[in-house]
Amino acid sequence: MDFPPTKLDYHVDMFNLQSHSRFLSLFKAQDGRIALILESTVFHPQGGGQPSDTGLIVFSGSDLKFSVQDVRSKDGIVLHYGVFEGSNPESGIDSEKGKEVYLTVDESRRKLNSSFVICWWNSSEFRYRLLKIVLTVMHGMVGTKFQTLHSAGHLLDMCMQKVGLGHLEPGKGYHFPDGPFVEYKGSVPQEEFQVKQKELEAEANELISKGGKVYAAILPYEEASVLCGGSLPDYISKGSTPRIIKLGDSPGCPCGGTHVSNLSDIISMKITQMRTKKGMTKVFYTIAS
Repeated sequence: MDFPPTKLDYHVDMFNLQSHSRFLSLFKAQDGRIALILESTVFHPQGGGQPSDTGLIVFSGSDLKFSVQDVRSKDGIVLHYGVFEGSNPESGIDSEKGKEVYLTVDESRRKLNSSFVICWWNSSEFRYRLLKIVLTVMHGMVGTKFQTLHSAGHLLDMCMQKVGLGHLEPGKGYHFPDGPFVEYKGSVPQEEFQVKQKELEAEANELISKGGKVYAAILPYEEASVLCGGSLPDYISKGSTPRIIKLGDSPGCPCGGTHVSNLSDIISMKITQMRTKKGMTKVFYTIAS
């Protein structure tokens, strides 16, 4: 697809659920679905274990409305999959290219998604410079339940360090409502499962009760490394400017997802299961509904 990378508005402000952009093209997938390609977007695509946003795109100066049901990213271009409301205007859609569109994200879904995400935490002293504003809550509401699922995954990583499981290396995470978990490289003796579950849950809820602001910053590689405890994951190339998320007083970590504005927004967290298989440990959890 011959389009420039989509500008990601949610990287600047994770709590802005409305924005405007320009319509660039209509994309038809092999499975028959259609997607809109825009100049910029406030919709978060599925990725990093976080489900995609849903919502509505309205064309300026016309009656065209597009219901966004799924969002994906391919080669830096965000694809907004969905259906047009009412009659199908695909035949005349080319006349809309370059026109302004208005985007609205489904708030309840975003809140759920953002509560469940993981990152790689490193201990050590750190310094940082915020390049973006402190995350604020839109219209006085707390962060969105997908945002909370994402942030709870980060919180779990913090707690693993505090209960003596910091030697386990975070891997993939699943941050959907139907059984979120974080998988770690390394094993935990089965006889310790029950004790560690209780310790993790107690530590998580103590941090939630204390609260702590969540910050986002896009930093030069070296500054990002310092903020993250002295190193960054290998998948982040040197010379890049990664986006770093920092929860409370803990070191930061690379993350492109959306989050709550304060740890207290998670409300409560429960560790439901821990299991080890083939040198990998999964920790399952839930958050307050």
